[in-house]
Amino acid sequence: MCNEYARKKSLDELLAEFASVFDAPPLFEWENDHTPNDLSGKASVKIRDTAPIFRLRDDRLVASMTPWAWPGPGGKPVFNFKSEGRDFSRNDRVLIFADAFFEYTAPLAPKVKLKDKHQFTMAGQDWFWIAGIVKEGCFSMLTASPGPDVAPYHDRGIIPLAPKAGLDWLTLARPQAALLAPPPAGSLTHTLLRRDGTDLAA
Repeated sequence: MCNEYARKKSLDELLAEFASVFDAPPLFEWENDHTPNDLSGKASVKIRDTAPIFRLRDDRLVASMTPWAWPGPGGKPVFNFKSEGRDFSRNDRVLIFADAFFEYTAPLAPKVKLKDKHQFTMAGQDWFWIAGIVKEGCFSMLTASPGPDVAPYHDRGIIPLAPKAGLDWLTLARPQAALLAPPPAGSLTHTLLRRDGTDLAA
């Protein structure tokens, strides 16, 4: 399951791109006119961190800083939420802004205790959305069976959406089954990272 992602692009940089991303850019505002003090990028966002999410309200794209993961039974954080067999038409659907996400596997190198860290970015895009929902004031990422790019590293995958496809999730302009389907081969670029976050190929 995805328990870490990155949004290295600052929020100011993201908002500046909306005009070129959307054919008809929706009006944008921060929830309750509350602009965060820190709009900088974050190389690592982890469970229970607060991060920006976006929802559609009255044809306006509204952003809010929201905690990742609501408390589940027994208090365990629900940071990923299975999408199969569910109807999200009445849920609080949101877009999670990211430019990478990470999965971890058992180390291939001998005598290494730390897990290998795998970074995934969207091919041909500087950033992307992740489909999510909000409950109890917290967001969770939706998951499905992994696409072929993620399957070698995990048996579940989050649902990344290209920048221009994000509004389709908020408006359900396309069938949910199509929106929440695993991305086809070649949609994501994989990089094996050192545990300090640098590329092993560098």
